[in-house]
Amino acid sequence: MAFASPARLSARSRKAAALGVALAATVTLGGAAAGNAAASDAAPQRASVTGSAEFGLPYWPDKDVRSFAFDAHAKPYSRPLAGLPSGLPTDAEGTVKVSHYVAALGKTMTAEGKVDCLVTGPGVASLTAVMTKVSPDGPQDWVGKRLGFSVLDGGKEKAGHKSKDRVGFSWAAVNVLRDGDKGAKEPVSSDVGTCMSSAPYAPVTKGGYTVRHAELPPVPKG
Repeated sequence: MAFASPARLSARSRKAAALGVALAATVTLGGAAAGNAAASDAAPQRASVTGSAEFGLPYWPDKDVRSFAFDAHAKPYSRPLAGLPSGLPTDAEGTVKVSHYVAALGKTMTAEGKVDCLVTGPGVASLTAVMTKVSPDGPQDWVGKRLGFSVLDGGKEKAGHKSKDRVGFSWAAVNVLRDGDKGAKEPVSSDVGTCMSSAPYAPVTKGGYTVRHAELPPVPKG
């Protein structure tokens, strides 16, 4: 049997080594891709509402400046309840900031709250927050109270065009007990449950919001 020359053996060895490296790289890349896919499956997209905007009230034209800022993110099944130890698919976290400049008084009222619920549809969202801070000029009875908000994301604004975004909220002209309801003689605010609000009826005049929709996840097993 003839033996390969040292030169040929070296060449063959180099080719085998190169092939081995290529195969190893292919396996490594394939494994990384599979790992990334698994990680993607393990971390599904979560719903969110972000942005800040000023808005007007169609039924109450004035020179006041009202704005909401949202940084709300879904965190399903994170708030245990009596009878529901796993929490709800609409559980959420984040912040809401309210600002209202009252032109007649020349003062600005501000308030902040912690988000506890968020539910979305394509381009729309409803969320609630329990208020934690209110400025001295604001309604002090808001502290500890849950307020509801809604958002319509009308899409990216075009230069020279008005925003199509809108917002709504659970107080003022909506969600009140009218005269005669439960014996009330004057309109008063009703309680707000999680994720409860009105339709987004107030048009945005400056700024805008982004709603990222995600389906509500199934109840955890076990």
